[in-house]
Amino acid sequence: MLAPELIELSVDNKFAEFKVIPNTHGPISESAVMALLALPEFSQLHPLENIIEKAITQVNQLCEQEDGQFEQFFKIAERIDGQINVKIAEDKMSAKMELTAPWGGEKVTIQGILQALKASNVCMGLSKIKIQALLKELSRKQAGETCECVIATGKQSINGDNASIERKVPLARERLLQPQEREDGTVDMHNLGSVIMVDPQDLLIVKHPATEGTSGYNIHGEILEPVPGKDLQLIPGNGTELSSSNPNHLIASVSGQPVETKTGMQVDDVLNIKDVDVGYGNVDFKGSILVTGDVHEGMVVKSTGDITVMGFADSATLIADGDVIVSKGIIGRQLKEKELSTKIRAKGQICAQFIQYSDLEAEGEILVTKQLLHSYTKTKQTLTVSDPNGRRGDLVGGIAKADKSVIAVTIGATAGTKTEIFCAMRQNELKERSKELDQSIKAMVVTSLDLEARMRKLPPKSEWQGDEMMVEQVQMMLEEKAELATRRVREEAEFGQLQGEIENYYRECHVEAHKHIFANVELHIGQAFNRTQREHGTCMVFNQGKELTFDYETKH
Repeated sequence: MLAPELIELSVDNKFAEFKVIPNTHGPISESAVMALLALPEFSQLHPLENIIEKAITQVNQLCEQEDGQFEQFFKIAERIDGQINVKIAEDKMSAKMELTAPWGGEKVTIQGILQALKASNVCMGLSKIKIQALLKELSRKQAGETCECVIATGKQSINGDNASIERKVPLARERLLQPQEREDGTVDMHNLGSVIMVDPQDLLIVKHPATEGTSGYNIHGEILEPVPGKDLQLIPGNGTELSSSNPNHLIASVSGQPVETKTGMQVDDVLNIKDVDVGYGNVDFKGSILVTGDVHEGMVVKSTGDITVMGFADSATLIADGDVIVSKGIIGRQLKEKELSTKIRAKGQICAQFIQYSDLEAEGEILVTKQLLHSYTKTKQTLTVSDPNGRRGDLVGGIAKADKSVIAVTIGATAGTKTEIFCAMRQNELKERSKELDQSIKAMVVTSLDLEARMRKLPPKSEWQGDEMMVEQVQMMLEEKAELATRRVREEAEFGQLQGEIENYYRECHVEAHKHIFANVELHIGQAFNRTQREHGTCMVFNQGKELTFDYETKH
């Protein structure tokens, strides 16, 4: 045991000083030194382990040496005040506070905390309750122990909602493909509903305007501006007008059939024809066309609106700026390799119960409720071959191409009929657009920095505020800065949205079979390919890492 006289407090009361003569008191051990520090007067001080280790080594080396007769002096412990450490998150949206109990020094006080927060510029989103709880927890800690928690949180800005439109009238395709219920509760598969008609002043569309969003702030008090929602124009089409009492309401101005357009709706005159055959001749009509019977072989029907056929379209050509709806079926035949007798083109959707040997192309979705056989199908949206209940819908033979997903109850046939499916081919386009936006944003950052540098070099305002030309130049610079900031916010939001679309692209765009995918079905999803060798049950097929995977567990 070393004598207590070998250790004393320094004059300033901050250190424990250890004074030892190696030849008199040595050799010494770590336990002996720590025993001195355990004395009441020093027990709250922080041991300086590296100096203690150095002291033991030095003293023991000098034992029985000539130099060992001289006193050695070491500061082996120190008094440390309670510590306050403010940790700011990288995004400046939160701050943690770490408190350390003192080693015999001054305790952490609320005044000290406030000074630390001020030094770190943490001024918003502070929680007084959490700070008080942290101080209380610290009071139960031993010397040198720490506790921490988040004591300040920023508020994220809430981006505005995009404008949206809500249709208030059904479209022909929505009624004609829904079998009508009889009074006894059974379904009449031959009655697919009446033609939709509207009268003047009928409400067609309600536009829900974009919202500005709500500002937020970070813990430094900097305002976080929201991204305003994107507006969309509600443009009256033929036969429609904006309501005089509410510019967000689109109403009919004439009687007719409502037809969806890219910017709203139009109300078409309806040309009502019993049958389109050689006796009637080809049809090219500005408006919508209703054929209550059939469109016969070799006939051509063109419309600036919808084409609705209550019967069959047989080896005919139908071209519409709106939807093409054929209640019963679209029938064609093989003329020669890759040429079919029926052609359907729609800028809207194509809907039918049954389609065979037909060439279909739509900008909107293609929906077949019973069978799609040996046809060439192309859509910029989703191809669905299924009834509303998902019980029946056969996609067999031919080539089906969809920019998004292909969904069917059954794909292929038990006989192994070759069926080709292509979907999700647009990811590279999204990546290219994302790259363009990234380059544009970086260019705007450089331009903004250059603009700010130019503005910093301006002389004091008092020197030029009377110079009209200079005032105009400064105004132009300010307008350019504001325009750049607005455009950058908009493009950064679009870039973020695109990144999300790219990341989730193959989850959203896939092949889905509610019951079966049979053998000899060629599946192309993006650049991934697989030709099925056996029957697969209910499944979804995804492109994962340029390989196709079959998921039998995901519920449809």
